[in-house]
Amino acid sequence: MACGSCSNPNQLASDTLSRHHARVKLGILSDSHGRHERTHKAVQLLLANGANELAHCGDIETERVIDQFAGIQTHLVFGNCDPDWRALSRYALGLGVLVQHPLARFVCGGRTFAMTHGHDSDCVAAALHEGVNYLLHGHTHICRDEHHGATRIINPGALHRASEFTVALLDTDTDELQFWVVA
Repeated sequence: MACGSCSNPNQLASDTLSRHHARVKLGILSDSHGRHERTHKAVQLLLANGANELAHCGDIETERVIDQFAGIQTHLVFGNCDPDWRALSRYALGLGVLVQHPLARFVCGGRTFAMTHGHDSDCVAAALHEGVNYLLHGHTHICRDEHHGATRIINPGALHRASEFTVALLDTDTDELQFWVVA
């Protein structure tokens, strides 16, 4: 069974790759569950520590969470707790937030990324099959940093329903990953 947007899972345009070789510090968030104030703190923490691009792995739930990404280069997917994802998608696109759902593919700093919420095993399998450099996901509310073949799998943790609220910061030039606690 194929993931909803995975009709051609091996397609990452080479012209897209060539345009995105600048150094990027990617701030990674997930599972805001409508907590816009905590999401704001998380975004500010990531920006203060050098993030120049963001990725949110889903379970957003409200427009007020999406508002936190206005004016910031942000990639977004939705999760299993985003039942009205079509309306949220229209809202995000109106703010200039990049939405691909249920499986995002993008390039940062010359590295290939796939991002999904994590609740759809077909999307996870499709992303791993592509052989991207990084697979980002949320859903479990647990930080994760491990490899599956050549793909590094990262879960930043969660901004709600977790023992600690966490985000991650990835330097695409050095491959350094840091997890940050959002107070």
